[in-house]
Amino acid sequence: MRINDLHPQVGEKKSVKRLGRGIGSGHGKTSTKGHKGQWARSGGGVRPGFEGGQMPLTRKIPKRGFTSIFKKEYTVINLDKLNELFENGQVVDAQAVVDAGYVTKIAPYGLKVLGNGTLEKALTVKAAKFSATAEAAIKAAGGVVEVL
Repeated sequence: MRINDLHPQVGEKKSVKRLGRGIGSGHGKTSTKGHKGQWARSGGGVRPGFEGGQMPLTRKIPKRGFTSIFKKEYTVINLDKLNELFENGQVVDAQAVVDAGYVTKIAPYGLKVLGNGTLEKALTVKAAKFSATAEAAIKAAGGVVEVL
C-alpha cells in the first residue's frame, strides 16, 4: 500500500452545493433563495426567537424564583447508607464516604447526615451537620457524633 493509493470510503465525502454557477447546475441565478424578500437579501434573515414583531414566547412567560447567594450546599448521606457502606467501629468522615465510593467529591460545606433508615452498627461519625433523628439514632446504636 502506498500513500497515493489511499482514498476515503464510498459515501464518506459529500460534494459541496455550488450556488450561482449557471442555469445548468440547477442552482443558478437566485442560488436557491427564490425571488426577493428578506431571505434573499445579503445578510437577510432574523435572529433566533424573533416572531415577526409579535410578542415573543420568552417575554410572555413570567419569570419565577431566584437563586439565593446564601445557600449552603452539603453532601447528604442517610443512616441506611452508613449501615451499608461501613463496618462496626469504623470512623466515618467526608473522606471515608468518598473512599467508599458513595460520592466522587464533597460539597463546599461538607457532609450532612440525615436520619432516613436504621443504623445497627456503632460508628464514630464526623460531619458538618446532623439532623436530630440521625444524631439520636447514632447515639442509640452506641456510636459517637462529632460536629466539625
